[in-house]
Amino acid sequence: MPVPAPHPDAADAAPGASGRVGPVALDKAFAALSDPVRRAIVARLSRGSATLGELAEPFSITLQAVSKHISVLEDSGLVWRTREAQRRPVHLDAAALARLTSWIDRYRLDAEAAYRRLDAVIAASRIDTTEPTKEKES
Repeated sequence: MPVPAPHPDAADAAPGASGRVGPVALDKAFAALSDPVRRAIVARLSRGSATLGELAEPFSITLQAVSKHISVLEDSGLVWRTREAQRRPVHLDAAALARLTSWIDRYRLDAEAAYRRLDAVIAASRIDTTEPTKEKES
């Protein structure tokens, strides 16, 4: 008996050359972005790399808490760190965000197509229900 092919989203690993992202990676990324502090960190990193201290400045939480938030973002694949002498800047992985956006866009486009079809049905029903106008007799 042939084994069915896995669903395109069934891969649990990070996306390969196809650019598809698996459900585990999606779950981790969306879970990481569910926290407002982590979303603010991602927003800050969209303007350029930053150190832990720079990322912690706008928050009234400890450096340890910010470090933990960065670790969650790193585990989700949204950010990565490098070492430059004593600095350890955090970088946003723009490709990871692009993959999330691409995943969302697939469903957004489907929803928009469904709304366009519904609009067409509504418009057609309005045309069918309007009464013809009587011409004035001269």
